[in-house]
Amino acid sequence: MKTAVVTGNSGQDGTYLTQHRANLGYNLVGFDRGGALDLSDRSRVASFLSKVQPDEVYHLAAFHHSAEEKPLDDLELLTNSYDVHVLAAANLLEGIRSRSPRTRFFYAASSHIFGNPPTPVQNEMTPLNPNGIYGITKQAGMKLCQFYRGQHRIFAAVGILYNHESPLRRPTFVCKKIVQAAVAIKTHKRDKLVLGDLDTEIDWGYAGDYVVAMHLILQQPDPDDFVVSSGQRHRVRDFVEQTFSLLGLDWEKYVTADPSVLRNTAKPSLYGDSSKLRKQTGWAPATTFPELVKLMVEAELANNVSP
Repeated sequence: MKTAVVTGNSGQDGTYLTQHRANLGYNLVGFDRGGALDLSDRSRVASFLSKVQPDEVYHLAAFHHSAEEKPLDDLELLTNSYDVHVLAAANLLEGIRSRSPRTRFFYAASSHIFGNPPTPVQNEMTPLNPNGIYGITKQAGMKLCQFYRGQHRIFAAVGILYNHESPLRRPTFVCKKIVQAAVAIKTHKRDKLVLGDLDTEIDWGYAGDYVVAMHLILQQPDPDDFVVSSGQRHRVRDFVEQTFSLLGLDWEKYVTADPSVLRNTAKPSLYGDSSKLRKQTGWAPATTFPELVKLMVEAELANNVSP
């Protein structure tokens, strides 16, 4: 039986990946920030890897802070992001190099590494130009993987993940915010929804599909970097319209836009070309955009059923 270690195992991606690996018969070990293993402690990470000798490590832990949350001081945001995206990744990679060299490592990077890209479609060759702390630290983690891959021959692969959603998404993210508000309006618990920008275009996929891609990336003969994306863009307005339509509501009666609720008004076009991943692994998203919205709405309705 193979063993897989998953950091951030109780988050959206960690939960779906843990379910997927369990279905494939893996022995699973999961960690979250503040849990039994402190990923910032280099010696403890190395000792853990030496003892467990996992076949695969998935570093999915991330410090998320959405555009509609209360802003953090830049230094606080940098410190938190660095600890999770860079320091923890470095300790895992170094532990693999020194104590468990056969272990395969997956790093969850982000489309934010492209920042404001020079092209409307991004692939693995698009220049990296992050313009936020999240993207900067994710780029640093990705570069660490490339360094250990080239310098130490470690199997360190990277998935450049575009937006992927599910019923497990936190309420501070716009898709979950829309679904929760629409269901609350349907059940007469609120009467309106205010969003920052209805015209922003997003490359949206389903988290359950993206963790399948993560697994396939670690089954390749050689480590590499791969864009993981749906290949489609939809406006926030489209998500709103689909959500309210499923509930039999006219969204225009309840939804307004107010740019002041956003910290960052820039609208970069992030649209991923995942043809390399699809050609090399055979992966393709199994869930369409309407199916994703329906999954989220049905889950939210189920959560609102009175006992």
